[in-house]
Amino acid sequence: MIMIEYWVVKDNRNGRVICHCADINDAIMMVNFDPDHRTHTRHRFIMDQVIDITSTTDKQLPGQIGLPAAQDLYIKEGEGQPVVV
Repeated sequence: MIMIEYWVVKDNRNGRVICHCADINDAIMMVNFDPDHRTHTRHRFIMDQVIDITSTTDKQLPGQIGLPAAQDLYIKEGEGQPVVV
């Protein structure tokens, strides 16, 4: 398992998230722009195992099975009706 960590910089006055930082130095720099009203916290999450799944079924959606093949419809030039909007 891999543990991923990042830092969140928040405004103390209203709790608004200012940014997410991948590096602690970036979070400290963002806090130093307004040190009286900003804080940074570390957040961590664990990347769980990745499971690869293969499919051996037909790659069509269920509604497409049994539908007739598409037909190409052409209108010759000059025979169509104009659309008035």
